[in-house]
Amino acid sequence: MRTLALAAGAVVIAAAGCSSDDAATPDACLAPADAYVEALHAASRAVTLVGGTPISSCLTSGQDPAELSQVGKAMVAAATRLNADARREPGSEQNVALGYLVAAAHKGAEQTGGIHTDLVRRLDAAARFSPGGEPLSGSFERAYSRGFSSGQASG
Repeated sequence: MRTLALAAGAVVIAAAGCSSDDAATPDACLAPADAYVEALHAASRAVTLVGGTPISSCLTSGQDPAELSQVGKAMVAAATRLNADARREPGSEQNVALGYLVAAAHKGAEQTGGIHTDLVRRLDAAARFSPGGEPLSGSFERAYSRGFSSGQASG
């Protein structure tokens, strides 16, 4: 009887740890790329989407595949746009914003058991894209690194 009670208690504890909150994608994260780009204008300090939602919280452990697709599409589109702007103006705030976005996604993905690995790879590729594979400039790299550090800290 004692074994049965312990097993039942373990099931209750496990169920409590796997709440639907772990899977819910915050509504702000389902916004289009423009919302991410707009929020990232503040990349020199903590960036949040509408309602104070950190970008890292857009990647949840039990994320619905359709929501993951929607979030991923918006993030990759934002990274692609920021990369193009950053290459035109190396060292600009666009570089900082790009680094912040990528770091925030890395931070969020660390807690999700690998379901966001492909998204993070796509973001890294979009952020580091250079036509013809030419090296990115030193000023691009330095500003990107500043944003990445900020995104790791508060993303």
